[in-house]
Amino acid sequence: MSFFEFILQDWKANRGNPKGRIITSLFRIANFCSTRRIYFYLGLPYLIFYRILVEWFFSIEIPWNVKIGKNLALFHGQALVMNSEVVIGENCTLRHCTTIGHKQLKNGGFSGSPVIGNNVDMGSNVCIIGKIHIGNNVKIGCGAVVTKSVGDNETAVGNPAVSLNERERFFINL
Repeated sequence: MSFFEFILQDWKANRGNPKGRIITSLFRIANFCSTRRIYFYLGLPYLIFYRILVEWFFSIEIPWNVKIGKNLALFHGQALVMNSEVVIGENCTLRHCTTIGHKQLKNGGFSGSPVIGNNVDMGSNVCIIGKIHIGNNVKIGCGAVVTKSVGDNETAVGNPAVSLNERERFFINL
């Protein structure tokens, strides 16, 4: 993949969304620089610029070394926070006020970070916390707090988040 193909790999996913296109392009340039040793040193001024522009002005914390698959769509890019150890698959959609990261353990340490599969669509105000796995083709409803793994082809809603299938079983058994 050429440099320009790498930078613009999220361009189509953010069609009609100029802010999403700008942020994903800036992220891809920073990611390109951070994952290749020689470009890291040459691109250090850009990495500093990236942190200032994206974190301070756009209020989005996407570390430049996070692993994100192609076709990332960002809608209403505001107050998005993720840990540098997060892994996100291809064709995922993130909306505003989303937090993805590790949680603090009782012993003072931190848990691992989430691994998110392909084709995951997250609503706004979603929190995905801890060393969990979100499967492929998952939808996560607005305001969900996900602290347990979610299987493939499921929809997770609520606080704490549960699969709609589990919720239906609960109400049927009442």
